[in-house]
Amino acid sequence: MNKGEMAAKLAKQTGLTKAKALDVINAIFAADTGKGIIAVELDAGKKVVIPGFGTFGTRTRQARTGTNPATGSKIEIPQKTYAYFKPGKTLRERVET
Repeated sequence: MNKGEMAAKLAKQTGLTKAKALDVINAIFAADTGKGIIAVELDAGKKVVIPGFGTFGTRTRQARTGTNPATGSKIEIPQKTYAYFKPGKTLRERVET
C-alpha cells in the first residue's frame, strides 16, 4: 500500500475527501517536509507511543572501528542516531498468527 492508497482507504472509512485524508497522513508522517508530527518528535529526541500499534523512537550507535572489506584497512565509523519502530503487543500478535 502506498500513501495514495492509504489516503483513499482513510477517506472511505472516515467520510473525509481524499485530499483531506492525504493532508492528515502528511501531518502525521511527512518526514520529507520536516513538519510531520512523528518526525518532529523524533528530531526532539522524544518517543511516539501508539498503544496497541507500536513505538517510534531514536537510538544512538556509538562510534567504532570497522574494517574496509575491499582493502582490509581499519576505518573509523562515526556515531550515528537512527530511527526505529517497535511493534506493540496487539500488532505483533495479530501479525504472528
